[in-house]
Amino acid sequence: MRYHNITKDDMLNGDGLRVVLWVAGCSHCCKDCQNPVTWDPAGGLLFDESAREEIFEQLKKSYISGITFSGGDPLHGANRADVKKLMQEIREKFPHKTIWLYTGDLWENVRSYPLMKYVDVLVDGEFQRDKKDKKLLWKGSSNQRVINVQESLKQEASLPPILHCSDYEQER
Repeated sequence: MRYHNITKDDMLNGDGLRVVLWVAGCSHCCKDCQNPVTWDPAGGLLFDESAREEIFEQLKKSYISGITFSGGDPLHGANRADVKKLMQEIREKFPHKTIWLYTGDLWENVRSYPLMKYVDVLVDGEFQRDKKDKKLLWKGSSNQRVINVQESLKQEASLPPILHCSDYEQER
């Protein structure tokens, strides 16, 4: 995984004061993206032990609410496995810190990803310039959603399975 920046004491990318990891790699390439420099998965710096320790030092601080993964897109294929591993380690070492994740993808497409079990809040959807609203909290355009992941996963577990056309034909 590669990254562009680690922001400390951030108040704009999630609830409370946070550390933000800005990863490299995004295939959404939204028009008027605030961070087009992060699109190239080969850009930025290699995420190494020093970067990991920098994040952990921030998370040790009692006033830091948690970490936000942004970019780029943390769910880009170049990032997903390393992001999951880092989230798992953060959850083990800092169980009371929240994990937020920004992605241009939709909840419906990513909810089954194994790393979602570590995510508290997901901000989904591509930034859309025609729906931009500076008054929105934690998102840039009105099409994006701020999702309580753990509650959403619990609710979905209690829903009946989706019937597919082939299932319907067999039941008839």
